[in-house]
Amino acid sequence: MPDSDHQITVSFHDSIAEIGAAEWDICACPEAKSGRACDPFTSYRFLQALEESGSVGPGSGWEPHHVVARQAGEVIAVAPLYAKGHSQGEYIFDHNWAHAYERAGGRYYPKLQIAVPFTPVTGRRLLTRRGHEATGRAALVQGAVDLAERHGLSSLHVTFCNADEAAQAEALGLMARRNQQYHWHNRGYQSFDDFLAELSSRKRKNIRKERAAAQGFGGDIRQLRGAEITSAHWDAMWAFYQDTGARKWGTPYLTRAFFELAAERLAEDVLMIVAERDGVPVAGALNIIGREALFGRYWGCGEAHANLHFELCYYQAMEFAIAEGLDRVEAGAQGEHKLARGYLPQVTHSLHWVGDPGFSQAIAQYLEAETAAVEEDIEILTGYGPFRRSTGDERE
Repeated sequence: MPDSDHQITVSFHDSIAEIGAAEWDICACPEAKSGRACDPFTSYRFLQALEESGSVGPGSGWEPHHVVARQAGEVIAVAPLYAKGHSQGEYIFDHNWAHAYERAGGRYYPKLQIAVPFTPVTGRRLLTRRGHEATGRAALVQGAVDLAERHGLSSLHVTFCNADEAAQAEALGLMARRNQQYHWHNRGYQSFDDFLAELSSRKRKNIRKERAAAQGFGGDIRQLRGAEITSAHWDAMWAFYQDTGARKWGTPYLTRAFFELAAERLAEDVLMIVAERDGVPVAGALNIIGREALFGRYWGCGEAHANLHFELCYYQAMEFAIAEGLDRVEAGAQGEHKLARGYLPQVTHSLHWVGDPGFSQAIAQYLEAETAAVEEDIEILTGYGPFRRSTGDERE
């Protein structure tokens, strides 16, 4: 047995408030003491807003059971852990696994999920204090697996983790899964025209036409931050979110109270891009600002206008990233239409543990074939991007 001063203990908590902001954020975002968090979505205030607003918790299918690892009484690692009663709001979906498991006579739900609810953004999910990466991650993984086994739960999933976490957890026995989404990378551009100069002539002309059509909708497009975002803008964004969510998912995930808390506590992390006519928002896109990236989250509109979605969600976001010197824009899950606009496929990672040995073996075989297909898709899709393939492609 290890020396008691070095022994690691693991505990679980039904509310992030039981852990506290200081101990959570020293693991999740210590860099935020000197600026923005790299991943705002794992910060204490974001996850607490989800809980306080009722977006997660009783009746939501996302029951918090956050895991904490301590060594010599000091918190060395934390993870946002939830007991899930469904597979909604995850974006790396296991619906087929659940159906197969239950057809075989098993009970797939509840399962355990280490994730940021409703947020398909890659980042650290096994959050460790600096210097405790290996031991902290191992403790979190083992603790979560032990919890699943102790309660007879079907599975544990870690979604949108980073590549380092995926490699270590795979070595610990979890199954790795790879998927893809589309990101735009800032190659040191000084202006949007610098970006356009790297595109093929046809793609460059198409983007200019789209932007001109969108900006001619009959009003103004504004980028708003902090106190510039009024209660009227938040009300409009909530209405847009409701409309888009009802059409895409059936039931929007976030509550109205979350938007109220976001206005109160997260406004400095928000970039809201709105299209207004006579001061009234007719469409909007809500983004979260990180230290290195802009994360596109929600879009909606009250009126349909050609290409306005592309302008607010993609081109305006790119202009903001260039102006702020951010490395990239992550515009959310799915959407091959992003390719023509400079957003190229990137690998995403998730991890999975399934208690039933036979089912686990079947999933492992499935993941091997899926990974090969994903890698091939990324290679093919990248070739369809808008960038010039040779210096011989004419510039304007």
